[in-house]
Amino acid sequence: MTATVETHDLTRRYPAGSAFVTAIEGVTFRLEAGEFTAIMGPSGSGKSTFMNVVGCLDRATSGTYALDGIDVATLDADALAALRRHKLGFVFQQYNLLPRTSALENVELPMMYSSVSPRQRRERARRALIDVGLDESHHGSNPNELSGGQQQRVAIARALVNDPSLVLADEPTGALDSKTSAEIMKLFLRLNRERHLTILMVTHELEVARYSNRIVSFLDGRIVKDEPVLREVAAAP
Repeated sequence: MTATVETHDLTRRYPAGSAFVTAIEGVTFRLEAGEFTAIMGPSGSGKSTFMNVVGCLDRATSGTYALDGIDVATLDADALAALRRHKLGFVFQQYNLLPRTSALENVELPMMYSSVSPRQRRERARRALIDVGLDESHHGSNPNELSGGQQQRVAIARALVNDPSLVLADEPTGALDSKTSAEIMKLFLRLNRERHLTILMVTHELEVARYSNRIVSFLDGRIVKDEPVLREVAAAP
């Protein structure tokens, strides 16, 4: 069966003067459809570079990466952009919402360059917001009228609206207090369990990582640990 993400001997090096800096080296990794995996590691461990390559925001120097069986290295810039639009959803620490645009319009954005009609865009965005716990009283609000947790829910709805194969979450609770963080992680957990949403998340917080099914630890550009989260210590739904 084809994995959602499969890398083999993935390496990314950056030029630094007359030498090179190796950000990730020899990373072999497989993420099955429906998995919820957390990536951990100290600053400079390679976890962010790995996420950028998986998110098709950066290209590996060597090795292979397939997303839903598609060899990413064979794609030109336009094909990569189309792959990101249709296969990937992104959730960031700082939400990255347009400030003078309503919640509903922010969620519509990923569909603007598709063949979806304006009426369908509006309906799909409305359903996505309701699915993440924001009723219609919030749909016309601009981001500055919403709490941090509500803004992150808008960002999650935006990531889901094109029904992606994979959601990439980069420190999704980093700007939230502990109570709101738990609410957002329970939302991710529900989406994973009920919709079989495939999630790959970077976090530096173990209590956040434990909402996942599996924790992969990076150090010095390599995977040094890959272990399941035991159900008796995993977060409750």
